[in-house]
Amino acid sequence: MTYRRILERNRRWVDATRQSDPDFFARLAEKHEPHFLFIGCSDARVPANVITQTHAGEMFVHRNVANLVVPTDNNLLAVLEYAVEALGVSDVFVCGHYGCGGVKAAMASARLPLVDNWLNNIRTVQRLHAAELDAIADPEQRYRRLVELNVVEQVYNLSRTPVVEAAWARGTELRLHGWVYELTEGLLRDLDVTLDGRPAGAARSPAASAPNADTAPVTSAPPSIAAGRRLVADAR
Repeated sequence: MTYRRILERNRRWVDATRQSDPDFFARLAEKHEPHFLFIGCSDARVPANVITQTHAGEMFVHRNVANLVVPTDNNLLAVLEYAVEALGVSDVFVCGHYGCGGVKAAMASARLPLVDNWLNNIRTVQRLHAAELDAIADPEQRYRRLVELNVVEQVYNLSRTPVVEAAWARGTELRLHGWVYELTEGLLRDLDVTLDGRPAGAARSPAASAPNADTAPVTSAPPSIAAGRRLVADAR
């Protein structure tokens, strides 16, 4: 497809939209009040609005290679801060996908130096969960499990950002979720690692009541963070 065909399709979409809903664009331009923030992979096969079937204006979106939440990524942090502080979103989704090229490249060695440096964040996930991953004999299943663990770790990273910690400290309703998208089926899967800032004993997932010594947080971690850290080992 040439780039000109994209422009042609845009014009056909505008014409069709105006015919079915004459006020659509005027209404869309009036306000920006999304309910959700979607943090996903840049993979072209995982378009946020398509796989969630949300309408224009419903979801604020940030995408990068392998859906990472890196504490030094000012781009992501700015999106997060604007979503929480200005837009008032109440649900944030970290969404990975099986078949992720970034995760697969991290298991080997990327040929592009900047990409390889970015993927070191996934290699940290590998190191944290080496015992579990090494115990999986099937390479494909090991790969799929790393996709899942990467999502769970990014939810945990998200919970440790100053934006989220401050929101929870003042009692803001804010939930962090971890999802995985199955390319071969088109289905989204909830990894059941939702964090909402409540004390560990009130965490939504039953897994939060079963701490794992290998993944227990440092004693200074807030209760909600402690619950999330324990969920990492139990997400399936």
